[in-house]
Amino acid sequence: MTPSGKRARWSVGALVVLGLGLVLMPFVFQMFTRAPQGADMIAGFRPYMTATRLSGYQIELREIGSAVREGGTSVATALSGPPTAADLNRFATRFPDFVAFEAQWGGIYPDMSGMMETIRDNLGNYEAVAALPNFSLFPWFFVAPGAILLGVLALGLVRPVWWRASCRALVVLGLGLVLAPVVFQMFSRAPAGGRMMNAFKTIETRSRVERIQGYFGDMAVGQGAVQLELVPALQRSGLSSAQISSRYPGITTFDDHWAHILNDMTPMIGTMSDNVTKYQAVAALPPFPLFPWFFVAPGLLVIGSATAAGGAGRARRVRDARGPDIPSSQLEGVK
Repeated sequence: MTPSGKRARWSVGALVVLGLGLVLMPFVFQMFTRAPQGADMIAGFRPYMTATRLSGYQIELREIGSAVREGGTSVATALSGPPTAADLNRFATRFPDFVAFEAQWGGIYPDMSGMMETIRDNLGNYEAVAALPNFSLFPWFFVAPGAILLGVLALGLVRPVWWRASCRALVVLGLGLVLAPVVFQMFSRAPAGGRMMNAFKTIETRSRVERIQGYFGDMAVGQGAVQLELVPALQRSGLSSAQISSRYPGITTFDDHWAHILNDMTPMIGTMSDNVTKYQAVAALPPFPLFPWFFVAPGLLVIGSATAAGGAGRARRVRDARGPDIPSSQLEGVK
C-alpha cells in the first residue's frame, strides 16, 4: 500500500527530485561531451607519463645545455682565442647562428625544464586519475541510478502491493551511491585529479604550447650550427673526429643525440597541443574533489527519503489493520 500523509508526500517528492537531479546533472554540466574528452586526454598522455620517460626529457635538456655551455666557452676559446671582448666578438661574427641560439637557450631551458618538472611532479596525480573508471562512463553513473530510482518509485506507486519492496530497493540503490566513491577510491583519487588540473593550468594553454613548439625550431638551428659550423671549424684546426669527441663531449653528444631528442620530445608536445581544447573541457566540469560527494550526498538522501516513505506506508497499514479509532465517549456509551 502506498503511503499517505504529509511526511510521506514529502518523502516521495524528495525521491522524485533526487531522481530527476541525477538524470539531469550530466546534461547541466555537459558531461556527455566533456567527459569523453577527458578520457581521450588521459589516454593520449599515457605513453609519456612514466618516470623513465619524464626523467629522460630532463636528461635530454641537460645534454643540450651542456653543449651550449661548452660551445660558448672551451670551443669558443679553441676557435677564436682567449675569452676577451674582441675574441668573443670574433667568435660571434664567425658563428652567428650558434651565438644566437646560446642567447635563446637562457630562456628556453628554464621554460621547458620547469614544464617537465611540473609534469613529473604530477605523475602520481595522473596515475590516480587514470585509475578511475573511464571518464566516458561518468555521465551514466548519474543517469542510470536516477532512471532506476524513478522507475522503481513509479512501480511502487502504480502497484501499491510492491511499495515496501520498492522502498527497500531504493535504500539499496542509495547504499550503492554512497559506497561507489569508496569502491573506486574517489576520496583520494579525485583530489589528486584536482591537483593535476590546477598544476596544468599554465601548461595546457595554446600560447604556452605554441611557444614550446617554437623552441624546437631554435634548437634545430643550434644543432645545425654545431654540426655545420663548429665541428667543421674544429676539424680545420687539425683535430680529428675522435679528438673532438674526447675534448668536447657536450657538442658531440648534442649532435649525435639530436635526432633521438627530436623524435622523443616532439610527439609529447604534439599531444599537448592536441589536448588543449580537451583540457579546457575537463576544466569546465565541477572541481574533481566534489565528485565523490555527488554520489554520497544523493545516496544518503535517497536512503533517508526511502526509509521515511516506507515507514509511512507501514504506519498506515498498522492503522488500517487496527481499524478506526473509537472516541472514548462512544466507548462509555457502549458500556
